[in-house]
Amino acid sequence: MLALATLIALVVFLLAIQICRPLKGAPAFSAVVLLLASPLFYTQAMLAQLDMPATLFTLLALLLFLQDRTRDCVLTCVALVMTKETGALVPLVFGAVLLVERRRREAIWFLLPIVVLGVWIIYLRQGTGNALGNSEFAHYNLFYPLHPARLSVALFRRFYYLFIDNFHWVGSAALIFAWKRSDIFRDRAWTVCGVLFLAHTLMVSVLGGATLERYLLPVIPFFYIAVSGAWSVLSIPWRRASQIVMTAGLIGGLFWNPPWPFPFENNLAMVDFVALQKDAAGFVESIYPNETVVSVWPFTDALRRPEFGYVSRPIATKGIEDFHLQTVAALQNVRVLVVYSRTWEPEVSVLRIPYIANFLERYYSYDKQITAGEVSDRLGLFSAARYSRRGQWIEVYVRGR
Repeated sequence: MLALATLIALVVFLLAIQICRPLKGAPAFSAVVLLLASPLFYTQAMLAQLDMPATLFTLLALLLFLQDRTRDCVLTCVALVMTKETGALVPLVFGAVLLVERRRREAIWFLLPIVVLGVWIIYLRQGTGNALGNSEFAHYNLFYPLHPARLSVALFRRFYYLFIDNFHWVGSAALIFAWKRSDIFRDRAWTVCGVLFLAHTLMVSVLGGATLERYLLPVIPFFYIAVSGAWSVLSIPWRRASQIVMTAGLIGGLFWNPPWPFPFENNLAMVDFVALQKDAAGFVESIYPNETVVSVWPFTDALRRPEFGYVSRPIATKGIEDFHLQTVAALQNVRVLVVYSRTWEPEVSVLRIPYIANFLERYYSYDKQITAGEVSDRLGLFSAARYSRRGQWIEVYVRGR
């Protein structure tokens, strides 16, 4: 993953050179610095997710497309769609651009990645009975997000994360200024980037029930390249001040958690999450190695798969869907239960506002987790160990004090 992240930084540097060639102020270097300081990119470089290789192939395909290396671009798009199916959008955008430019023969080549993806989908359907693997996955990612309330929230989240969060608002202000004062964004390269940026953002807002920010990884570098280009229009004092403030804000975002729920994988909160799971797994392995532990994924996998590094030998587990009261209260004959914070709920949080809590409960099935008192009353279990780090926690409950 670190090697992939390094290659992404290299491709972003080359792409910025390609797009910002006539601009002053070394925008290619600024774009890479912003990318490396980005909390999302920094943490995803340490996690085994498909979004990083998809980001690499997306950016590389764009670079090759802008260089008119059609064959290499098509082959890169094939690798992209076989890495992540949503990558099919990229060759479709490139093909559409070529059709608008009346380069039909070249545009046809961009159907090849779609054909390859179609063959894979047919194979998947034959093996599983569903074109996307299973009906639950298909419903959650294709139909669940289309509710007007959820779709509106998804679009707002995309806008907020791309243009405001982590001091992105500093770059957005520079973009607005440069757009009004210059014509640097009005050539073919910027148009292609803009179309791809908008199309991908809309796609991951309409598709994908989880609405995770890492789905934006393929287009976030476009924003950093555009901001770096916009800085070339500013005077040197304003350019330097904007660069320092935005970079410092991105770095600060690694450590600062907002007062609303967010995916722990967006910043170094994921390190706290892993460390807590490691502490609890070590406690369970040393004190209760022969018991069946009830918990929620991913802690169940941490116990039963030693290769993940949490335990030295497999421990029997029983997985449940969530830590809601009705789920946990329905359990029987539980001797060891491990409960941990799955949602960011600090003392100062928007979840304390009844309207927001009710909205999340209605449209996102949000419900508070079971409390220690409820665990004791319903299951007769008591706390044997509790660990906490920067607002997150994990607790081991056992039968008997």
